[in-house]
Amino acid sequence: MTTKKIPMGLMKKIALVAHDNMKRDLLEWAKYNRDLLAKHTIYATGTTGAMLERELGFNLIKLQSGPLGGDQQIGARIVDGEIDFLIFFWDPLEQQPHDPDVKALLRMAVVWNIPTACDRATADFVISSPLMDKEYDRLVPDYDAYRKRKVPGVIELKKRRPAETSASAVDSLRPGADQALA
Repeated sequence: MTTKKIPMGLMKKIALVAHDNMKRDLLEWAKYNRDLLAKHTIYATGTTGAMLERELGFNLIKLQSGPLGGDQQIGARIVDGEIDFLIFFWDPLEQQPHDPDVKALLRMAVVWNIPTACDRATADFVISSPLMDKEYDRLVPDYDAYRKRKVPGVIELKKRRPAETSASAVDSLRPGADQALA
């Protein structure tokens, strides 16, 4: 598969997420790295974001709480290229009611080759990397071929202008539609 380069500028877009039992660890880590984090755009899920903003003394982009969709909002921003890396202190010993969302977020980070730290030691290595102060081209697979693939059993609609697509044209492709027209 071919790859595409996605540039990361000097100012990184960093997502900070923590489960309840890990919030104190993330807060301590963020306070220790406050001056470095202040140079970048910081995203955070709801409760974590409010806590970080209060303690760090600078504004960040706060999304919904994780269980209310914040993890999915972070994942969507990764897909849209709005987040360069993820620091997610998750609790491996506590089952989360929104565990599928957590797995989906981590999956999106891997699919889009986003550097991800799930613990303090890895976060220390990531944040202290010389690449933090440089532009960086992240390589991701070129998913265009995947998007254009033919899926067996799926009927392709001919490309039409929006005005030419009508409900009856779409309905005619549904199973049994020929009987309804007869």
